[in-house]
Amino acid sequence: MDDHDRRRREPGSRGPASGRAGRPDPARRAVPPARAGAPAPGRGANAPSARGSSTTPGRGASAAPGRGGAFAPRREPGSRRVEGRLGTAGRSRSHRWGAVLLVLLLGAIAVRLVVLQGIDGSAYAAQATDERMRSYPVDAVRGKILDSAGNVLAYSVDAERVVANPRQISDPQATAQALTGLLGVPVETLVEKLSRDSGYVVLARRVALDVTDQIRALDPALAGISYADDPVRLYPAGAVGGQVVGFVGSEGTGLAGIESEYQDVLAGTPGEERVEVGANGNVIPSGIDDSTPAVDGGTVTLTLDEDVQYIVQQRLDQACADGDTTSGSAVVLDVQTGEVVAMASCPGYDPGSYNTTDPDLLGNPVVSDVFEPGSVMKAVTMAAAVEEGIATPDTVLSVNGHIQAGDKVVTDAHDHAPVDWTVTGILAKSSNVGTIMLAREVGDAKLEAYMRAFGLGSRTGVELPGESAGILEPSADWTASRAANVPIGQGVSVTALQMASVYQAIANGGVRIPPRVVESVTAADGTVTRPPAPEPTRVVSETSARAVAYMLEAVVGKGGTAPLGEVPGYRVAGKTGTAQRANPDCSCYSGGGYFTTFVGFAPADAPRYVVAVDLERPNSDAEGGQVAAPVFADVMRQVLTLDRVAPTGTARPDFTLVAP
Repeated sequence: MDDHDRRRREPGSRGPASGRAGRPDPARRAVPPARAGAPAPGRGANAPSARGSSTTPGRGASAAPGRGGAFAPRREPGSRRVEGRLGTAGRSRSHRWGAVLLVLLLGAIAVRLVVLQGIDGSAYAAQATDERMRSYPVDAVRGKILDSAGNVLAYSVDAERVVANPRQISDPQATAQALTGLLGVPVETLVEKLSRDSGYVVLARRVALDVTDQIRALDPALAGISYADDPVRLYPAGAVGGQVVGFVGSEGTGLAGIESEYQDVLAGTPGEERVEVGANGNVIPSGIDDSTPAVDGGTVTLTLDEDVQYIVQQRLDQACADGDTTSGSAVVLDVQTGEVVAMASCPGYDPGSYNTTDPDLLGNPVVSDVFEPGSVMKAVTMAAAVEEGIATPDTVLSVNGHIQAGDKVVTDAHDHAPVDWTVTGILAKSSNVGTIMLAREVGDAKLEAYMRAFGLGSRTGVELPGESAGILEPSADWTASRAANVPIGQGVSVTALQMASVYQAIANGGVRIPPRVVESVTAADGTVTRPPAPEPTRVVSETSARAVAYMLEAVVGKGGTAPLGEVPGYRVAGKTGTAQRANPDCSCYSGGGYFTTFVGFAPADAPRYVVAVDLERPNSDAEGGQVAAPVFADVMRQVLTLDRVAPTGTARPDFTLVAP
């Protein structure tokens, strides 16, 4: 046995260290183990083995066949897998396709980047910006309401709305405790608001500036609390003109009167504070500020005279305090323009305290409440008779104390034997029978036409909400008794403003000018707009109007029904009215009391003002000449004095009431 065989270790034993001492011969590493029955490979087919038939296992060598080694090869040494191997051309095609796929992938990414940054980039940027923007309302300052002389009837004063960002408030309970006394809001309410998941909540509205100054001065300052303008509406005249001016609700919206009718003008246009905020909700000083300023409301100037308004309100309040008058209304019109100089009712209300006032009193009875006017309506019947040529002031009629009207009998205030009254006497004595006689000559259809021409049965169009058209049924529907009642002011309902408008037409020479209460509107930029002048309507001729005015002057003269309507130093024309009031307990007139009225104008020979008064007296049988006429006289006297209207100096005519 040679040295090689002697160095062979037992199967499974580790080779000697000397086996790794030198680098194996390359030719030896390339020679595969001998196979049974086959010559050992070499440079030639029959080349003998360099070291014999056996080889020592080492690096690059395999164990002899039949010897199971730990690193036995799975294929014969020197052999390589060639199945499916790509040649040079295959590898080139594979590389080309890989490059194509890579280019396509990079192209898709590039296209997507172009879409994101170029096409959709602005949209995503805008969306991100929007998410950082916060919007807060900016209230416009509500406009003023002035009287004709520029006196302020309604205006707004500075106040603030206290708001919070709950996300910046770490201790809602402590913050609520600090604010409750100053804001007058319960702690539990404040805690609930301050605990919301919101960036904006209103804690209190219309807080006085001195209060918000105290909140600002709290030490330490309250984080998350801010302020915004929130003006308070004030009415310096109180109940004077209150029913015309109206009031503003808690949300700043006009709910009655001019405040409601001119809501859009007075309110202005709200703005918006739109600012960029950071993650903590605070405004970024250098961030985007896309705010829109508010446009303040316009100023509405009324035709009212505050001084006259005060006079009317005070006199009505006195009337309502007499124990029998439950309500009353009065209106003063300018004869030449139809403008409302004053308009009031009792009981009235202070717009600044509307929330503590009986809701039934928050309207304007002068334009919304209707009543049966009684004998003041006789002026319309007389105007129709004169205009139709049926009578003149001196026409004489034999008037009985009663007259049949269908199944009813209508009487004068007191039944009497026939009297030869002139038409002037019929009006001065307020004869129901004489008036019905003239109305029958005019005819129902024509009488209705004259009533509608005077404005009855339709709204006047005055710039106030809630106006009633009154009630005037078509003459075709009048029964015999209704046809007798309408000419004397029963069976027809009117507003105080409508009756004043009737007498304005008579005083204005037969031309009716629809009443109005707004003189002008001044926008925030100073632009002044005047409402279109109402369209005048000629109702009767000037001659007929003067004839009626002459007869109305007899009413307050000697022998007339309203001597208490006289105004010392002035000639006065007017008419009393005493109409039965419906009794709601029985839906009848019995026990319902009366509406007492007086409507007139002065000076009678150069008319300047019309004053209409109506008083509701459910428990009294006093007549208009006794209770309404004195109110008229007091108001008219002061109105003429304030306007410095001098007496004409002409004497009142001598009237013939009864034929000689």
